[in-house]
Amino acid sequence: MDRCGSRYNLVIPNVISNSVSRAPLFAPILRISARIIVVILAAATAGSATDWSAPEQQLARKIVALAGSGSISLTVENRSSLGRRDSEIVQNGLRTALESMGARFVANDPAATGVTISLSENLTAYVWVAQVRSGTDEPAVAIVSTPRPASGAAGRESVPLSLRKISLWSQADPILDVGVLEEGAAPTRIAVLDPRRVSIYRSQAGSWQREQALEIVHDKPWPRDVRGRMLLGRDGLAIYLPGVVCHGAMSGVMTLSCHAGDDPWPLAPVTGNTALASAGSTINSAAILPLQAFSAPDRNFFTGVLTSAGGKLTTVSKFYSAALVPRDGNFSLLFAGVDGQVHISDGNADRTVKLNWGSDLTVVKTGCGAGWQVLATSPSEGSDSVRVYEVPDRDPVAVSAVVDFSGAISALWTEGRGDTAVVVTRNSETGNYEAFRLAVACSQ
Repeated sequence: MDRCGSRYNLVIPNVISNSVSRAPLFAPILRISARIIVVILAAATAGSATDWSAPEQQLARKIVALAGSGSISLTVENRSSLGRRDSEIVQNGLRTALESMGARFVANDPAATGVTISLSENLTAYVWVAQVRSGTDEPAVAIVSTPRPASGAAGRESVPLSLRKISLWSQADPILDVGVLEEGAAPTRIAVLDPRRVSIYRSQAGSWQREQALEIVHDKPWPRDVRGRMLLGRDGLAIYLPGVVCHGAMSGVMTLSCHAGDDPWPLAPVTGNTALASAGSTINSAAILPLQAFSAPDRNFFTGVLTSAGGKLTTVSKFYSAALVPRDGNFSLLFAGVDGQVHISDGNADRTVKLNWGSDLTVVKTGCGAGWQVLATSPSEGSDSVRVYEVPDRDPVAVSAVVDFSGAISALWTEGRGDTAVVVTRNSETGNYEAFRLAVACSQ
């Protein structure tokens, strides 16, 4: 998996293709075998599918009892860990059940009864909540629940979470990172890092105005797939680029100074690492957090050499991105290796796991669930997505629905305060680069 290709966020493969002889003698046998395999797979898929019809019918009856069989303006929100396919099946099933009971769906009709259905869950069951609002009356509520399928994930101690994306910036030139310098209810001043400069923007009267544009001075050409990391500290901006480190002084008008160097990049903000450092977590019983990694100056990955504030070093496999997650006084280091595998290290052993993850992952610390969550990308045809995971035991467990983007993701970094992240994607329709803030929200 090389980020120098035309698409960085490649799927981490877990299947090895086998070659098949094309000799004419075996063609009839292969055709017959293929048909048999298709039949077997179809039967297995049908047998493993979840039947949602009972709770769909039950909730539809409750909704019709409250709303009547007139016009309905329907909204369905998936706040559970159901995947896209199951979520769509449930939504379609609910619509069909409501239609069979006389409901008629309309859009933007003030006279229609508004019905909002939230697909949520708890540790043992899926919980579907419908709010039915008619006119100015207080909304009525209907609730049904159905047991979650028995699986290894059902007994996890995490809670379902939501992942929200907030638009930060869009431009035609590549975006490496975006930093929020000032904000109230929404960001009011931001720094946008691209391969040539750092631009400062301020929101005024509902539009963004550029205050400054500071060029990045560097002697050597950037790698084909250049990466950049930007963190806001007490004395200004710290900017990390391949073989270059810059500091932006924020007193009054910002100034930018850059120099050649191989300073290690922070894997996570100091804010998020403080709890770990106080807990005495170590890597190979040596490295005290905050953890940093050395970037290969002429490539797009990290060398695998890790360091801490105390100068202690350890080495793992070369990787693209990493997330450090505390667990019961210890930690798990998850990283997307250049070998196309997701690795998990606990300081004593390094093992690989088969996950449909891309090359970008990071960690955030929130007040939700286990307190620490991993955000990981997954690629699909023409677009990528991000999902929230926790690590309750050995392997990561999905605790949110996926959030889709309109193109390939090129960067995913934790913000300086540690509880949110910035994701950068290239919109496949417009060609523009777009940056979003990702925030984890607790279930209600």
